[in-house]
Amino acid sequence: MPHLVRENGRHALIVDGAPYLVLGAQCGNSSAWASTLPKVWPALEYLHANTLEAPIYWEQFEPEPGEFDSSAVDLLIEQAREHGVRLILLWFGTWKNGSSHYMPLWMKRQPERYPRMLLADGRRVDSPSPHAQATLEADMRAFRALMLHLEEVDPLRTVIMVQVENEPGTWGGVRDFSPAAQALFEAPVPATLLDALGRPGDAGRTWASAFGKDADEFFHAWSVASFIGQVAAAGKAEYPLPLVVNAALRDPLNPPPASSYESGGPTDNVLSIWKAAAPAVDILAPDIYMSDAPRYKRVLELYRRPDNPLFVPETGSGASYARYFFLALDQQAIGWAPFGVDYVAYANSPIGAARHSEESLAQFALNYRLVGPMMREVASLGFQGKLHAVAEEKDEPRQTLDVGPWKVTVTYGIPAFGQHAEPKGNPEPTGRALVAELSEGRYLVAGLFCRVDFQAKDEKAQREYVRVEEVAYENGVARPLRIWNGDQTDWGLNFSSAPQILHATLGTF
Repeated sequence: MPHLVRENGRHALIVDGAPYLVLGAQCGNSSAWASTLPKVWPALEYLHANTLEAPIYWEQFEPEPGEFDSSAVDLLIEQAREHGVRLILLWFGTWKNGSSHYMPLWMKRQPERYPRMLLADGRRVDSPSPHAQATLEADMRAFRALMLHLEEVDPLRTVIMVQVENEPGTWGGVRDFSPAAQALFEAPVPATLLDALGRPGDAGRTWASAFGKDADEFFHAWSVASFIGQVAAAGKAEYPLPLVVNAALRDPLNPPPASSYESGGPTDNVLSIWKAAAPAVDILAPDIYMSDAPRYKRVLELYRRPDNPLFVPETGSGASYARYFFLALDQQAIGWAPFGVDYVAYANSPIGAARHSEESLAQFALNYRLVGPMMREVASLGFQGKLHAVAEEKDEPRQTLDVGPWKVTVTYGIPAFGQHAEPKGNPEPTGRALVAELSEGRYLVAGLFCRVDFQAKDEKAQREYVRVEEVAYENGVARPLRIWNGDQTDWGLNFSSAPQILHATLGTF
């Protein structure tokens, strides 16, 4: 059974008994149908992805109350096996980007039974109420049926994880003001939450008195998380795959008011509330569409927690995002996936996918071509805390890594020959590199569009490349190809677009 493990505050996703790195691709929202899947698999093949993230649509799965149609699920599993990839299924249930548009038609025709949220002035908002018991019971029943079906039809564990809902929360309102919600808001804050937040002294206080200006948002986060936590628990009781909930983000550097982003979802300021309300959810995961490096880095730091594995289930699919895969590796991510990867010719650029072709996916394919053959080793080294990585930033042509006794310098836009040339950066910031300790004095080094060089921290010692081997990984085992020396090492270790992996043994004199 795929499962998550934790050690020393780091996490690994175990698949087939060993750490697994999700080299993912998420297809478009409406691309997981029999008519469109033939345009999904060629894009994954070109990308060298090992995992497809694909939606399961509640409206298709339960066309009539209590009657379930598993044909789309079965087709995905069958075709994923044929193409040699794993699946992460995305349950588009009560919430999809804050709305209830994927509910079955029979639910949409009963808006009073399955209501939307009310604002303080009585207006309805296009977001499901987390306080509607009938909606909760229907979602629990459907999600339980999905997980039970997976247990029955997937003994090979093609499906390795399931996402519960999609970017839950609310746009256009901070919380639900329905009578049911208001009664709970004016009641004491649940002791479970106060204990989790280390605030037992606030026992008996209402949300407003306990949390002040944050009360509305914190209450809504608790409400949405409690709803989804029950759905997740119902499914996990049938089949305990790892479960994830993804988040539409707020600005991590300059947080705006809750009214301007998707309130109630697992944004960075309410992760502890979500953890307390939804313990059956294993991962709270950021969907990152911030193209600047400082914000991207900060999101990764916020979601990498001792109680939360870092996983990026969606990120931008413009070429500039490709290098951020290496930032995720540096933060010990268990997986990463660009959004909208298929050849269906639908575009929601700039936040999502352009109309993809091999040319538009080329930078992402370079990542997976390089890392894919050594995926298990990279996952294991990250889990052990031995992997470090960088991505080029605009106007920053030199970066450093602290790796044991070495200062590792990564430079961009420098000639392959010439020790003293000043780096200028690539025309566009496309460089990236990783360094990992294999054993004492021996390192795995790989990169794209960069130079990597080691210097001893001991200023009296001179670095020596004792041996540099280019290797190829086959079935997870490194096979030597050739020894680098002379021009290949005299100026540092230079990487172009070729997927080259080095094992470097270092010494000093």
